[in-house]
Amino acid sequence: MGLSACFVDERLHRMKPFLSCVIPCFNEEETLPELYRRVTAALEAAPISGYELILVNDGSQDDSWTMMSGLCANDTRVVAINLARNHGHQLALTAGLHHSHGDLVLVIDADLQDPPELINEMMAVMKKEGADVVYGQRRQRAGETWFKRASAAAFYRFLGCVAEVDIPADTGDFRLMTRRITDTLNAMPEQHRFIRGMVSWIGYRQVPFLYDRAARFAGETKYPLRKMLRFAVDAITGFSISPLRLASLAGAITGGLAILLLVYTLISWVTDDTVRGWSSIMGTILLFGSVQMFVLGIMGEYLGRLYLQSKGRPLFLIADICHAQEPPEETPP
Repeated sequence: MGLSACFVDERLHRMKPFLSCVIPCFNEEETLPELYRRVTAALEAAPISGYELILVNDGSQDDSWTMMSGLCANDTRVVAINLARNHGHQLALTAGLHHSHGDLVLVIDADLQDPPELINEMMAVMKKEGADVVYGQRRQRAGETWFKRASAAAFYRFLGCVAEVDIPADTGDFRLMTRRITDTLNAMPEQHRFIRGMVSWIGYRQVPFLYDRAARFAGETKYPLRKMLRFAVDAITGFSISPLRLASLAGAITGGLAILLLVYTLISWVTDDTVRGWSSIMGTILLFGSVQMFVLGIMGEYLGRLYLQSKGRPLFLIADICHAQEPPEETPP
């Protein structure tokens, strides 16, 4: 793992903050100034002794990293992590979690759809309920198309039916977690990560926090349809073997149909009532061929994940980590 550090002050690593706020960023130069202003204002108003703001640059192609470096150069509480390339939202978030030091960890996206001002209320719920996780559960989703809202609702309902872990519906990665949850999460080695599902798998006491999600502050969504589908596949294959059972069921059904067709063929041959032509033959071949490819595709998806996991490659690569340098302490005369 290549690693270089700028403005590094080792004393910062010894000053453990009470709360770490982890924010993965990808092409967020339009949002970063307002994000920094609102998050720091919310954290300064929170009843905590100290905090660190961890910004993870996930291979941005704009000036996001330059802006992050400027923020951390002027604020000792900001840590900027520059990944070697674009790893994706979940691995960028993982990198930030691995570098967090707080007793509590707040995870929030950079688009400001999840209001950072809710941190006080989330901390109050955590204290009142004695919870290890307070996760944001959306009541309203402003600024999103009907297709995204409908597809998200369908996905969470389907995931709830097939997953072997109870994953709350209508939730994202916006959540407040204790250190033991974060440490357990950091110890999990999955390459294809669905962090909200992994947190649910860990267990302990987890409570919802209902809120209204705002529209994106600036720019456009970083989750087009292609990435949404990939994310859905990661979630389903990571927490359910139902697709494999579905493949087995499809194989059993088509096997039964094949036996019936064989019986029909033998009866037709005995009665000299054979069907001439290729239509029925081609139809049967296409039917069984498509089912076979479907089953092989599902098995290949799981097998491919096992293959990639077996390589043991690091989850992320870091190019730079920036801290602000505090002025040296004055020595008594």
